[in-house]
Order: sequence, then structure tokens, then C-alpha cells
Amino acid sequence: MSLWVDKYRPSSLARLDYHKEQAAQLRNLTPSKKKIEISTIASNYHLEVNPSDAGNSDRVVIQEMLKTVAQSQQLETSSQRDFKVVLLTEVDKLTKDAQHALRRTMEKYMSTCRLILCCNSTSKVIPPIRSRCLAIRVPAPSIEDICSVLSTVCKKEGLALPSKLARRLAEKSCRNLRKALLMCEACRVQQYPFTEDQEIPETDWEVYLRETANAIVSQQTPQRLLEVRGRLYELLTHCIPPEVIMKGLLSELLHNCDGQLKGEVAQMAAYYEHRLQLGSKAIYHLEAFVAKFMALYKKFMEDGLEGMVF
Repeated sequence: MSLWVDKYRPSSLARLDYHKEQAAQLRNLTPSKKKIEISTIASNYHLEVNPSDAGNSDRVVIQEMLKTVAQSQQLETSSQRDFKVVLLTEVDKLTKDAQHALRRTMEKYMSTCRLILCCNSTSKVIPPIRSRCLAIRVPAPSIEDICSVLSTVCKKEGLALPSKLARRLAEKSCRNLRKALLMCEACRVQQYPFTEDQEIPETDWEVYLRETANAIVSQQTPQRLLEVRGRLYELLTHCIPPEVIMKGLLSELLHNCDGQLKGEVAQMAAYYEHRLQLGSKAIYHLEAFVAKFMALYKKFMEDGLEGMVF
């Protein structure tokens, strides 16, 4: 049973209804004799692709794909524009080499190709690209918008979704529509018919991250730090973004801090999150944050005990 959020997306390049020539060329890209296959969405008017899916080969995907799209001619010049539209998603996750390649490609094919770049954080996009684009901020969907989408999807699937449960799902998703849909489907698997007060299941990685934070707070020793490092590796190997791990750890750790300590921990997390963006090995910066928190928290607890004794 496929996820609702991915039900109508092409599962591979071979399943595309349009741009079959470009799809074939993308499948045959061979940097260092290595074939690359990425998923795309296409219509008569646009091509949508996420180059970061190719990992370290995203630079080659950007160069070859944009070159192919820009050089091919429109079939119906009377009813179509002279240029083509390419939508690149998750641009902030591209490598620096890929972003520089994108900047050069933008300049070269601007007359025949228009680019729409989507990202969650513009701070991770290099300044030369930002200066060549018109920035449009699109806010996350509101709680009411998410409730409406959940109701519409459930209606199409032949399900009756209580309004209170829809609102609970929307609030717990933190205005993330994809997450709300996934949680709604998880509720469907867990129990149907729906009830207004039924439990909303959490994802395994969120539970695992909370347990990791509890382990950090319960004991501050080199052995515990080694155990936490293994748990962080486990999260990274399951494709949980390091920024999400850092944010989740901070949120859970702050629950065990008082007012003064919260400020220091938040500042420390901002410092290591910034270093995380500059570096290439996420585990180093995540582990450094955990070690620093352990030292700070242990000193805080010892000072508190001394104050109680005297």
C-alpha cells in the first residue's frame, strides 16, 4: 500500500509521461562510469527535479539536465513560451560545487530556460545565486489549511475524519503538511474508524532521539558519550538530517534546564549548528555539542549540590 503523499508521483524516470529523451539521458549520466537515476515530475510546461537526491553527483545532474532542457526546442512555438521552466527543490541541500555549477549554468542558459529554486533556508544558498534570484517567501500552511487538506484526502480515500482529530494532527505536525499526511495514514493503520481522542503514533526516530536526550541527561561520562555517539550514527545512517537531529536534541535537552542554563545551551547549539553547515562530517559537530552539554550540565548539577550542602 503506497503512501498517500507519494501515491501520484512517478516512482522512477522510466515512468515519466513527458521528456522521455531527457529522462533517458539522466539515467545514463556516468560520472566516473557511475550511473545516476533520480525521480522527476514533468508536464508540457515544466520539469521538477531534486538534484540533491544524487548525493555528491548533484553537480553533474544540474549541468547535464539544464543543458539538455535548455538546448531542446519547444514543440508548439505558437502556444508555448520561448523558454522552458525548471523547478529545483531542496536547493539548500546542494553541495557547494553543485551550487557554483548552478550559478554558471543559470547565466549561460537564461535566455532559453527559467529556473525556480525552492529551499527551506536561504542562508545555506551561496550569495551569488541569491543575488541572481527574486526572493519570494512562502509561509507554511496554516492549521486550518492542513485540516482542510486532511479532510479532502480522507474523503477521497473513503474515510471519515473527525474535525478534532484533524486539528490535533495539524498541530502536532508543526504545520508540516507532509508530516500531517503521514501521521494521518499511520492513524488509519492503527485504528479505524477514527476517534477524536485516539493516540497519534510518533515516528520511530523521534522516540529514539528522545531516548538519546534522556541518556545524555541521566549520566555524563566518557562511556555514555561513546554510547550517544553510536546512537547519533544510527540516526544519520537512517537518513535523518543532522540539522533535524540538532534541533530535536536541543528541544529535548532544554526540558531539563533552568532559565539561566537554557540561554547558554541555546547559544552553544547555535554555535555548533553553524559549524555543522560549514563542515562536511556531521558526526563531529553533533558529538562536540553533546560533549559540551555534558560538561556544562554536570558543572551545573555539581554547583547546585554544593549550594544545597552549604
